[in-house]
Amino acid sequence: MSKPGPISAKPLSVLLSDVFSDAYAKQGFAARELVTRWAEIAGPEISAHSEPLKMQWPRPVEGQPQEPATLVLRVEGPMALEIQHSSDVILQRVNRFFGWSAVGRLALRQAPLSRRKGPTPTRAPDPKSVAKVAETLSAVEDEELRAALARLGAAIKRN
Repeated sequence: MSKPGPISAKPLSVLLSDVFSDAYAKQGFAARELVTRWAEIAGPEISAHSEPLKMQWPRPVEGQPQEPATLVLRVEGPMALEIQHSSDVILQRVNRFFGWSAVGRLALRQAPLSRRKGPTPTRAPDPKSVAKVAETLSAVEDEELRAALARLGAAIKRN
């Protein structure tokens, strides 16, 4: 009887890389890193209010050099004017990322961003409920530990 060979598990990113590459290619992205690393490329101020939608490449004309693409960005409504004023900076950063003048202009689409916002900060528990829980912790001698346990207990009861 022969033993089965070792099982080689592959990361999910490796298995799905072709699927994602095809999806990004349909949107005109030669490199998906423009989407996945947008925060690094554009900077925190710009990326907080925008995200790349697609790149539109002009049809090549035989005998002519390839013209640069148009990068279409989804921008939150109130920030569109600010992003438009920063378009030169964005173009420089994107072209520096690619290493050549791949993008010649930006087109903005005002719409809510598709990514989810981070978790909302939790509020502190009600002081009355903290005091009520603290009454039950008379056996704990350390004052700071008793206060911390009372806050924890009140937060658990709230949720």
